[in-house]
Amino acid sequence: MIDLHTHTTFSDGTDTPTQLINKALAAGITTIALTDHDSISGWQEATSALRPGICLVPGAEVSCQTLDGISVHILGLLFDSSNTALIDTLEKTRENRYCRMEKIIAKINEAGIDISMSDVLEQLSDGATLGRPHLADALVKKGVVTSREEAFAQMLHNHSKYYVSHYSPTPEAVIKLIKEAGGVSVIAHPMASHRGRTISLDTFGSLIQAGLDGIEVDHRDHSPQEKTQLIALANESKLIMTGASDYHGNGKLNLLGEYTTEPAQWQKLEERANARRVLSV
Repeated sequence: MIDLHTHTTFSDGTDTPTQLINKALAAGITTIALTDHDSISGWQEATSALRPGICLVPGAEVSCQTLDGISVHILGLLFDSSNTALIDTLEKTRENRYCRMEKIIAKINEAGIDISMSDVLEQLSDGATLGRPHLADALVKKGVVTSREEAFAQMLHNHSKYYVSHYSPTPEAVIKLIKEAGGVSVIAHPMASHRGRTISLDTFGSLIQAGLDGIEVDHRDHSPQEKTQLIALANESKLIMTGASDYHGNGKLNLLGEYTTEPAQWQKLEERANARRVLSV
């Protein structure tokens, strides 16, 4: 099985990279991508945890935003981690998350809820990318809500009065950076409308022109009708189709390997990278 979208404690997942690799092996996954948000900090530990029977695809899920303010996530896979331009962009997006978090906390405080940045940072592992799930965990610890799911459902969703957008590069710019770094790019869960506004099928043109390689078709947040639309778009535009769990560990229903990528599609995707960067022992 091939799962090309997972997260660890180096962003907003609850498993360490070592735990992720061990769970993937137990689940029968043979190829797994580590795609923490705007971070490659977990690569080293995940590589050290590898054992026979599983391969690691190094990657990152890059936070992007269109010019009209729609959030888009691009999975960058198999890129050269020494590429300064791409790594600098990841760092800039991570730094901006702190300013964003302070603004969200201020709005929550104005509503009479006692939560602080220090409360949130206590939920953050060393080297992790700060995000709303860490705020959710802090709210759980303070007894404001009972779970991450409740925190997002009631307070932290994209339409909430507490929501604050943050700096993100355009998806076109990120796709170009990934390509220049020798990697491949896949748009993650593009039709997941419950997360907020989604780009229209018509706007994929600029992403394809920028060098987009694939579309994450099989994902928990896509309906059968949306999958059908994405398959048609992929076939028409000669894009590679992937499937993935978007696994975060505890706090989300997503299970490792619940959606996977066909081996033939993965082979096509890997061949588009400028060097073989899949890791194994």
